[in-house]
Amino acid sequence: MKDLFWIDRGTGRPLVLLHGGFLDHGMWEDQIRFFAARHRVIAPDARGHGRSANGTEPYRLTDDLAALLRHLDTGPAVLVGVSMGAGTAVDTALEHPELVSALVVSGAGSSAPRFEDPWLIEVMGGWHAAMAAGDLDAAVEAYARLLPGPRRTLDDLDPLMVSRMLRMARSTMSKHSLGEPDLLVPVPGAADRIASIDVPVLAVHGAESSPDHIGSAEQLVRAVAGGRSVTIEGAAGYPNVERPDEYNKVLEEFIDSL
Repeated sequence: MKDLFWIDRGTGRPLVLLHGGFLDHGMWEDQIRFFAARHRVIAPDARGHGRSANGTEPYRLTDDLAALLRHLDTGPAVLVGVSMGAGTAVDTALEHPELVSALVVSGAGSSAPRFEDPWLIEVMGGWHAAMAAGDLDAAVEAYARLLPGPRRTLDDLDPLMVSRMLRMARSTMSKHSLGEPDLLVPVPGAADRIASIDVPVLAVHGAESSPDHIGSAEQLVRAVAGGRSVTIEGAAGYPNVERPDEYNKVLEEFIDSL
């Protein structure tokens, strides 16, 4: 596991925090501080992100996570993910179910979400085009449009939060180079298999998120037995960062109900 970085704090029921794409474990700093008093909190940097090494051969994020959890001998854990991290959490419930006791997702309900929102398609297209051109500044600027969601602007957000998120994004984007091969292997049929998940599932929506992000997570909630959802006002795709107190309360109540 020497090529992966993770935080491992506290003792008790294992709680695994999985960050969004092009970010790192730092997006969970409020949750690490809050939950480590009562739980064993594990927050890895996904391969190619943060302080973890880039991929050098084909890999799956779920297999990286499963290897880490087995290395740490955690037993079944509550997996909490946002965006890409939500997809990894769901993949792990599908591919390594013995490691998962519950799922909490925001912004995605599988690792293969389908986008139809014109705003989101435009933003993601601009971001990916900038990355493909090797233009780091343009890529960070395009990514920044995701933070407020479709109905707000960056001026509506806490500037310290924006700075923190963009600093993480720039750091991870700078690890990747123009023409670099994409070695990430998708989990086959993930979106079509979610009904087989048999652990408790909670979706935490940011009310200001794209309808596609809310809809993808809701699709998971509707597909599983007893799935439920909560909406946090005044937040978009990263409710744990924008509204940490509300998010922590929702997550704590869900964990206590298990």
